[in-house]
Order: sequence, then structure tokens, then C-alpha cells
Amino acid sequence: MISVSPRVRRFAVAGAALFIGASIMMTAQAQNAQPAGPSPTKQAVENRKAGYTLIGNYFRWFGAASKGAIPYDEAEATKRAARIAFLSGIVGEAFPEGSNVGEPDSKAKADIWSNRADFDKKLKEFQTHAQALADAAAKEKGATDAFKAAVAALAGDCKGCHETYKAK
Repeated sequence: MISVSPRVRRFAVAGAALFIGASIMMTAQAQNAQPAGPSPTKQAVENRKAGYTLIGNYFRWFGAASKGAIPYDEAEATKRAARIAFLSGIVGEAFPEGSNVGEPDSKAKADIWSNRADFDKKLKEFQTHAQALADAAAKEKGATDAFKAAVAALAGDCKGCHETYKAK
């Protein structure tokens, strides 16, 4: 058996403690490191999916209210229309160049990017009609003809764009 002096033993223990401590700190830093976020393309796809899901969820109420299937509620109409108008601006930013990933990740057709002027025109009409719905909901005091016309115009925008630019 090898004889080790108490001084060498203390030095070895201190070295081992420093090594273990440094290893623990490095592991903790690695675990706390911020992971790289999603790519800009993936983020764009996620944003447009989320935006259109929310728009659809808020808009369904308008279809039912304009058909008389549910009672018109002025506060609900104003809240939902304002949210749709806001979201219409966000989804407009969610189709940057290079975010054409195709199915199964996205139902956005490649025609959006190859026929950009038409897509942008349809998107602008959608945003204009979303704001018109918000204005009508704030002004009208029921499911009036003006309210129903605003609902129909926005529904037409959705349908027209889906027929042209969304994969089935």
C-alpha cells in the first residue's frame, strides 16, 4: 500500500472537490442555456395557423348571429369584431418569403408566393372588411342589414382566399 501524506491527501480532496463543483456548474449552465428558437419559417407558419384559428373561432359567432341562430349580443359582437380586425393585421405578416413549406406543415399553397400581388390584394380586402365589421359592430345595435352585410363581406373574403390559396 502506498503511503500518502496528509498534505497530499488534502490537496487531492480539494482538487476533486473543485473538479466536481466545476462539473456541476457546467451542467447547470448547459441546462439553463436558452434553446435556439424555432426558425423564422417555422415561426411564420405557426403564427399564421394560430392567427387564422383564432379568427375562425371568433368569426363563427357572427355567422350564427347574422342567421338568427343565436341572440345578437352587442358587447360580444364588438369584442369579437375588434379581435378579428386586430388579428387580420398579424396574419398579414405571417407570409414572408421563404415560408412556403407546403403540406403537411402548412396548407398555404405555393401560389401565394408565385402570385403575390393577387394574394396581397385579397389580404388587404380581408383586413379592410375586418375593420368594417368592427366598425359595424360598434355602431349597429343589433343584427341589422348593415351588420349582416359586413359579416357577408368578410365571409366572402375568407371563402375567396381559401378557394384560391389554401390546400383542401
